[in-house]
Amino acid sequence: MSIFSLKNGQLNQVATTNFASESILERQDLQKAIQQNISVVAPNCLILAEEYAEWDSSRKRIDLLAIDQQANLVIIELKRTDSGDHMELQALRYASMISTMTLEHAVDVYRNYKHKNGDIDLTKEEALADLENFVEIELDETNFGNDVRIVLVSADFSKELTTSVIWLNERDLDITCVRMKPYKFEDNILLDIQQIIPLPEAKDYQVKAQKKAEERREKQKSIAVRDNSRYLFNGKELNKRKLVLEIIHEHIKNKGITSYRQLLEEFPQDLRKGKKLFREFNDAFTNESSRYFMNEYEVLNLEEGKFVISNQWGIGNIQSILDKADSLGYEINIINENAVIVQEVFYQDYCIQKFSNKTITILKNKVIQAPVKPILINLAREININTKNSRGNDKNTRTLGADIIEKLSEMKNV
Repeated sequence: MSIFSLKNGQLNQVATTNFASESILERQDLQKAIQQNISVVAPNCLILAEEYAEWDSSRKRIDLLAIDQQANLVIIELKRTDSGDHMELQALRYASMISTMTLEHAVDVYRNYKHKNGDIDLTKEEALADLENFVEIELDETNFGNDVRIVLVSADFSKELTTSVIWLNERDLDITCVRMKPYKFEDNILLDIQQIIPLPEAKDYQVKAQKKAEERREKQKSIAVRDNSRYLFNGKELNKRKLVLEIIHEHIKNKGITSYRQLLEEFPQDLRKGKKLFREFNDAFTNESSRYFMNEYEVLNLEEGKFVISNQWGIGNIQSILDKADSLGYEINIINENAVIVQEVFYQDYCIQKFSNKTITILKNKVIQAPVKPILINLAREININTKNSRGNDKNTRTLGADIIEKLSEMKNV
């Protein structure tokens, strides 16, 4: 395709050029320009780093590293050549190396990137908040970087490269090729920027062709990431956020807790991974009101003042609260339509079941029993299982249940 100028009713073809002859460099010119306008090659992405090279033993560098709104990592590689110079192979190596990046590391990388670009006062907590505000999902370690996308940007691509990319995409990779072709018009350099793989107009067809593979991948993600479990506690069906609020308020009432110091002895701040579990009301109101329970009936009125509870709970950190509640003697039943029975043993009139989400359920004569913990303790004593862990504390329901299932399975096989 050619580009024409229209002047005085005349079409005049604009001459093509190349980046090398115009002394336009990859890093200093193209990369800097794309860095400031990332949406032209990778819409809905946020840059985490430029020239990323934190490998164990390599001098290779990712031109631009980004994150998309589903918390997938995005590798953006640039070439100013007319062939792409095997950049798909280079990007694949980068993808494999970057695939193990954790959310905590990504926060540090993003913070360093912002520092280098003038935001020297950005804290780690603020950097995490930036990422949480950008993505469209609840962000934690379990749903960060579950996929790696690749965006290749070049003046043009060889047939060998495009053939390779099409083949790889058919096998469920996610590689985009963006052609950035330069033209010279008078004293200006014009860029024709177009996505050529996958072709936008062919996207619907390609989606249908890959439907089975994508459905399988999405199903796996929905089980591992989009955990929609709900919880039965105090006769109420609660989501993760409301469960934490209910547990803490219930324990404060039951134990007569009146001070912040007493509260921290029962619920340490580090139960909320990456953020403070509690925060002073005024501090939260000024800085992060959307991330804490701020309604009047939710606020904790303690001797030291008003405190609020974090509402940022997901699959990556809810287990710490479940374990804590278990150790405090509270019974919580998990409702999850995706959970399946992974182990089941029978003993006397009981059926003890372990689910894929580690929930322990007990049936007696086919009737579900509650609470579970006292029954497990009695069974443990009968079959000579220690109810204490190595630190001398009571085992939680999930651990004790798993130990009992294992012991009963061994007894059955003897």
